[in-house]
Amino acid sequence: MHELTHKVLDYIQRHELLKPGDRVGVAVSGGADSVALLRLLLELRKALGVVISVVHFNHKLRGAESDGEKSFVAELARCHKLQFYSSSGNVAGHAAKKHMSVETAARELRYEFFRSLVGVGAVRKPSSEELNGPQIMLDKIATGHTLDDQAETVLMRLVRGAGTRGLAGIYPKLAVRERSPQHSALSTQPDRESSVVSSQSCWVHAPFIVRPLLNISRTDLECYLAAIGQDWREDSSNRDLRFTRNRVRYAILPRLERYLNPAVRHALSETAEIARGEEEYWQDEVARLMESAWSSSSPGKSYAREACDSKKETVASGGALRIDVLRRLPLALQRRLVRSAAELLGLRLEFQHVREILRLSESGPKSGPKSAPLPHDWKVVRTGEELRFQPPLAGETEDLCSGPSRSV
Repeated sequence: MHELTHKVLDYIQRHELLKPGDRVGVAVSGGADSVALLRLLLELRKALGVVISVVHFNHKLRGAESDGEKSFVAELARCHKLQFYSSSGNVAGHAAKKHMSVETAARELRYEFFRSLVGVGAVRKPSSEELNGPQIMLDKIATGHTLDDQAETVLMRLVRGAGTRGLAGIYPKLAVRERSPQHSALSTQPDRESSVVSSQSCWVHAPFIVRPLLNISRTDLECYLAAIGQDWREDSSNRDLRFTRNRVRYAILPRLERYLNPAVRHALSETAEIARGEEEYWQDEVARLMESAWSSSSPGKSYAREACDSKKETVASGGALRIDVLRRLPLALQRRLVRSAAELLGLRLEFQHVREILRLSESGPKSGPKSAPLPHDWKVVRTGEELRFQPPLAGETEDLCSGPSRSV
């Protein structure tokens, strides 16, 4: 067994990413990271007791190059006698329709495909022809995110402005949940991977996206592939400096390594691990406080039950935060409770939204501002000693519920 294989096994076991009996779809693009992930998990499948299959999504962005990558991945699956699941999507069209970047659109469609494979209510189920075989449910999707991806993510969030949630970076595992109207394909916004609640019972049997390579560098993976004689495909768009991540990867991080810290990638990755530990604690604390702070518009529903339920009627009904509970808490917890309340309704707030909501709680019931606008035509209205989240009009709500909307 290769030395790197032991390191990956230790990471999987330490973070409880896979368990015996899991049916794991390895997301393989054809690049070095994902191909290495597949080969490493093939070495480990007996030790882990898992069933491996190959998953590929063709973004149709690079013509023959994209099609060639699909053929390469299909052949890789065939050589190792693995089930092959594939699909494709019009990423450019989706980006134009939803007014989002190509990268975000690609991720939305790719993860929608992943959702369908693990049996979570996707907008569109792939046909049996797309899946190249019988449609079965997988338990986990494994992706090839590396230590380098983690470092890039943390650095990008740091320069844009982020708290500990943003600095937590890419999570080793992420529960796949039902899509709520304003949410992306996963339980959270694409670039914000922490969940509203981390330890509620509704997560116990949830399918997961897992990232077994987050402590492995891209260089080490390429050395591993060379050692076992496995080739891969290079995505030409990965060198396109019009994309922010590529500028960080090829222009900014190398300069930081040269002039500031030769181990900057590891330092950024460690920052993410520290922040993630902080977030996991605070998520549980917020969930506990929300039981007394949150007043649902759905009779008989507690915060914990509502957090497990992303059905349209829950989102459409709104809810309220108790001002008396907020006032007893330090500012950091006030901010977290406001964000959690919004996320429960499928809303992702920016810092200025949270600030305006808290200003409503600071003013007297008969003085100061009475409402604050939120994304997607929602608003928060102060009514007595409550901050009530009010959804848009019925017609607007139906439009929001018809499909995913732009992330905020």
